[in-house]
Amino acid sequence: MGKNEGMRRFLRRGGSTIRARFMFALVLVAGIALTISGVIVGILQSRHLKDTTENQLRRVEGELRALATDGVDPETKEPFSSAPNVLKTFMRRSVISPDSGEAGFIDGELRWVAIQDVKLRPEDDPELLEAVRGNLTGTDNVIKPIRTSKGNYRVLVAVVSIGDHKATLLRVIDLDRAGAQLRQSMAFYAVAAVLTVALLIAPTWLIVGRLLRPIGELRTATDQIDEHDLTTRVPVRGRDDLTALARAVNRMLDRVQGAVEGQRRLLDDVGHELRTPITVVRGHLELIDHDDPADVIQTRELAIDELDRMGVLVNDLLTLAKASQSDFVTPTSCDVAELTDQVLVKSKALGNRDWQLEHVAMVRAVLDPVRITQAWLQLAANAVKYSDEGTRIGIGSRVEDTSVLLWVRDQGIGMTPEETKAVRQRFVRTTAAVQRASGSGLGLNIVDSIVEAHGGHLDIESVPKGGSVFTLRIPMNPASPHATPIGPLPEGAPEPRGPQQ
Repeated sequence: MGKNEGMRRFLRRGGSTIRARFMFALVLVAGIALTISGVIVGILQSRHLKDTTENQLRRVEGELRALATDGVDPETKEPFSSAPNVLKTFMRRSVISPDSGEAGFIDGELRWVAIQDVKLRPEDDPELLEAVRGNLTGTDNVIKPIRTSKGNYRVLVAVVSIGDHKATLLRVIDLDRAGAQLRQSMAFYAVAAVLTVALLIAPTWLIVGRLLRPIGELRTATDQIDEHDLTTRVPVRGRDDLTALARAVNRMLDRVQGAVEGQRRLLDDVGHELRTPITVVRGHLELIDHDDPADVIQTRELAIDELDRMGVLVNDLLTLAKASQSDFVTPTSCDVAELTDQVLVKSKALGNRDWQLEHVAMVRAVLDPVRITQAWLQLAANAVKYSDEGTRIGIGSRVEDTSVLLWVRDQGIGMTPEETKAVRQRFVRTTAAVQRASGSGLGLNIVDSIVEAHGGHLDIESVPKGGSVFTLRIPMNPASPHATPIGPLPEGAPEPRGPQQ
């Protein structure tokens, strides 16, 4: 009970490392396995020893019987005519192992003993002779175990009868002596087992340390990470489970870093962008002339306008903040053709333009129709904002490889290649855009976030004063890059043309 409790305390102890606990478990399991193996080998060898002694005595019994039946008396050169001569001849010819001994009896009385070189002397153990006395005068052969104060024996009492003459052989095997070699072998096995476990400790300690190195590196990396430095990563080596764990931790750290940096950017953006409308409202409220109704009305309208702009700005910032969350988009199987028609209908309410359906992709794709509609309408709203009334705006969708392309084409003010890269960032607007219409500079950043959440990207093709094409490139199915055709174009739909390059 005490040992088990001590073992449990060791395994629960906070100071013991995984490496030490693993080594302890390894030594324990190896010790138990070697012990069980030793016990099994010992049992099998004991049974083998018992069978060997039994067979040895049976062989002696058979040889004695054969000599009495078929043997020739060396003195008369004739078949044996008396049992004592058979027994005497047999004992003279016997080759006795070191763990055996024998004696000859006539009518229960000791007559012959083994030669002097034999170490086991049955005649010197009175308890043994007393135990077999009844068998020495009997007529049946007997093999049985006998234990005395001098030893543990397996004995054979073999009776030879020829005519009226009887003689009895007592063959004894000392099981303790016979098992000495087995005990010595088991002792050697025990020493070898202990040495084996001891020799395994050092190399296994090094190997386990090497295998568990990623865990140490993981601990070091996590200790180094704080809110000011999120760039530390766990080294990745190999292809085992610990390597997979290191990759998973690195991916988690990437997400954490992205979320924290996104929050920082959001806080910076909020502080920067809200400062201006707050300052404007505060300044006008401080300078308002309460006795001038016109000034009060004008200041009120200005404050409401600034607050409305702040509301739009806050909503846009909240959308961007949610973009880093796992539930920002909810992909589902969506009919792209139906989605294209719906966006076109909704876009017509944004402004008086020549709205055209350029192409319809007759497929189903896995995407979030609500978020995609939001991004698509944002592009349509930008097209209205930066183009003249009555100009053409085209909306369409088509399939390219394993992606579905959703675009808006306008004839607006356009942008330079440098500007197409910059406008994706938060609060960035081109000079021409600022001069033409008001805005927060968050629209394209929101669109870009929605597309990236779908595993796609936003393509922008634009020429200054020549219009622009904004294309959402969305993978149709992240699990299976194959579209599912849903039928031909509806009757009356325009012929497919696709976005012009």
